[in-house]
Amino acid sequence: MENKGNKRFYLGLMLIVIGAVLILERLNLLPWNVADLLISWQMLLVAIGVFSLAGGNRTGGTILIVIGGFFLLPELISVPHEVRRLYWPLILVAIGAALLFRHKGCKTQIERGVEDKNFNEFDDFVIFGGREIFVNSQSLKGGRSTSIFGGIEYDFRQAKLAPEGAFIDSIAVFGGCGIKVPLDWVVRNEVTTIFGAFTDKRGDMFNRGSNYDPSKTLVIRGMTIFGGFEVKYV
Repeated sequence: MENKGNKRFYLGLMLIVIGAVLILERLNLLPWNVADLLISWQMLLVAIGVFSLAGGNRTGGTILIVIGGFFLLPELISVPHEVRRLYWPLILVAIGAALLFRHKGCKTQIERGVEDKNFNEFDDFVIFGGREIFVNSQSLKGGRSTSIFGGIEYDFRQAKLAPEGAFIDSIAVFGGCGIKVPLDWVVRNEVTTIFGAFTDKRGDMFNRGSNYDPSKTLVIRGMTIFGGFEVKYV
């Protein structure tokens, strides 16, 4: 399975760093100016940019890191007023260059926001955006889905599960994940929800218990924090 930078490792590492900084600040073991710098909107943009790069979104990640870095610079060194006046023009130039580079290297289906996958396993990451993915694998084993302030929707209606079944390991933080599955699939919920929800909307379309095929089992596990996971057919 494609790792894409071990995104969950970086997410866990960032949470540990933030928690450690807060603990040190509460214990007065960290100078207030350092804590104020580390816990700032500029550093948040840089951190989100790093996650975007880890998730394969080079354009968005680069833009966020550049913007955060530009506005973080005056906190570290003295920047003349004449140079500060050039900040926004330089940012606009950087964003324009990144968009041109992306346009040159992107495929048409990715630009539409819809992807067509026939892989048996997947690992997808979305932050501040959305993605629709059509999966037509004939031996689907499952994969990982991570959405932060964004959403991912999979269409599995033309896919077939592997003989041993499949799984989706989903993490949604202020975001969501949705899947469209055939009516005869068994979907087992093992998701931990914190201020979130897991909903299966297929129950309105057929008599539960009569159309399920136990040999076709998809296990959903993971966690939603201020997010949700939705199962449906249409």
